[in-house]
Amino acid sequence: MSELENNINERSFSNYEIEHGKRNIGVVGATGYTGMELIRLLTQHPDINLEVVTSRSSAGKKYSAIYPSFEGIFDNELLPVDSVSDHDLDLVFLAMPHRVSMDFVKDYGLENFRIVDLSGDFRLKSADLYEQWYEKKHSCPQYIEQAAYGLPELNRDRIRNADLVANPGCYPTSSILALAPLLMNSLIDPGSIIIDSKSGVTGAGSTPKETTHFPNVFGNFSAYGLLNHRHTPEIEQILSIVTEQEVQVQFTPHLLPIDRGILTTTYSRPSVDLNQDLVREAFLLFYETEYFVRVVDQPPSVKNVRGSNYCDLYATYDERTNRIITIAAIDNLVKGAAGQAIQNMNLMLRKIEKTGLVYPPLNP
Repeated sequence: MSELENNINERSFSNYEIEHGKRNIGVVGATGYTGMELIRLLTQHPDINLEVVTSRSSAGKKYSAIYPSFEGIFDNELLPVDSVSDHDLDLVFLAMPHRVSMDFVKDYGLENFRIVDLSGDFRLKSADLYEQWYEKKHSCPQYIEQAAYGLPELNRDRIRNADLVANPGCYPTSSILALAPLLMNSLIDPGSIIIDSKSGVTGAGSTPKETTHFPNVFGNFSAYGLLNHRHTPEIEQILSIVTEQEVQVQFTPHLLPIDRGILTTTYSRPSVDLNQDLVREAFLLFYETEYFVRVVDQPPSVKNVRGSNYCDLYATYDERTNRIITIAAIDNLVKGAAGQAIQNMNLMLRKIEKTGLVYPPLNP
């Protein structure tokens, strides 16, 4: 059994010593939506110095010139990527595209600073599987095994001690959190899972695409990535570890005509006799010590988590169809990306886990 499997099965909440004092942080690839969200949150973090912020396309420009919302808040100059070597950094966030982050890790290694990678380059535990789903040969497979999967609610102790953390995808975060209590308690058939997810357009990144062009998105609603979305093997991989047997899911993502937020609904068949109270109790017990997971009394909405690091979860049982239904709502840019990355950074740097992340959601 792997270290990740042990951590998930034990759900270890061991104490660790909090370290005080500020740490030097870098953000590589700061001008995409995820990078911007990282900067927004990190500028308010009390325990870090945002030492270096890089961009390949906008080096030499002030950050606030790219994003005027940061005027007077973060006016630092964007630097070339290779400038990270000129700074004494404790940790670097990689907010770079899939298929690119791995080259940075290959070039810089893990000796000089720790890394939280927000791309998919180190999430899958097999170079062959990566090549199959990302259609590119992995440039540094030697680091794949070292990477800790960065979902704190399941893998906290491994994250604390890792030099490289693979931040989960946004869809997998909502899907795994919505299903882990059921699988870990052997309450559902692992072959019966259907995942229906909807995301705002920021999940597609800041580079313009025809499918995310305003006239195509506004007033529209569509499915995409049927049968071959790259988050499918990531979801299956982690859920298989949770239940200690192979899990195969039917995962279908959809594009919502909103800017940010994910709503994921899962359907599964129980493997034991269940009722509504037992299903709800399983979620309440599983997440009772988790600050950022809220088990709610009614189906959640994306506006109730907007701009925050919370995941709102609702679970119910339909006696008529004999199905368990769970619904998860997250902000795809926060708990689905930058906020979770900072949660991982706090663990790695021995900070209180919620530091810099305690913001009420923006509603309306």
